[in-house]
Amino acid sequence: MQPRLIVLLGAVAAVALLPLAGAAAGPVGDGDAKPPPASPAGTPARAPAEEPAEASAEGPAAASAEEPADEPARASRCGPELSSPDGVEAQTCVLTEGAETWARTYYRNVTGGDLAAVLTMMGPGARTVLAHCAVGAGDEPRVCETPRERSAGAMTAYSAVAEFAAGEAGALLLRSGSNSAGPRGS
Repeated sequence: MQPRLIVLLGAVAAVALLPLAGAAAGPVGDGDAKPPPASPAGTPARAPAEEPAEASAEGPAAASAEEPADEPARASRCGPELSSPDGVEAQTCVLTEGAETWARTYYRNVTGGDLAAVLTMMGPGARTVLAHCAVGAGDEPRVCETPRERSAGAMTAYSAVAEFAAGEAGALLLRSGSNSAGPRGS
């Protein structure tokens, strides 16, 4: 055999055996390792080597299995995605997280001009929260949301409506509501 071929085969064999040698050697370091320091909340902090892997193709549901148990549950109830012939697209939702509830509308404004939007969240006991949003023209999706409020009932007792108009006193271009069939956990 040629010397080059022998060297090449030896290098391939060494590369193939290297992971096996590392596995047989066991973990690096001494057995007296200290746990990571506690975080301000009193729970152990993660060591850099323990960083979680990226979320799998299964999406947020798979990642939520690794979330700490003390994380408040988040849920949303969204209406359908709507679009107007004028070029406004929106979807409006009611969201809850722990003891807080708020409304959010996702929108795109491809009308070519600036719009005004009013997002209204209605809750039990005639509670109403308004948010006025300036809606600039653009193809990128954006968000408008109300301030978070302490929940005063079940998520189903809340609803939200977003209205998009051409300017402050302009014609109504789109009305989007949170009137979907039921809550969706996230």
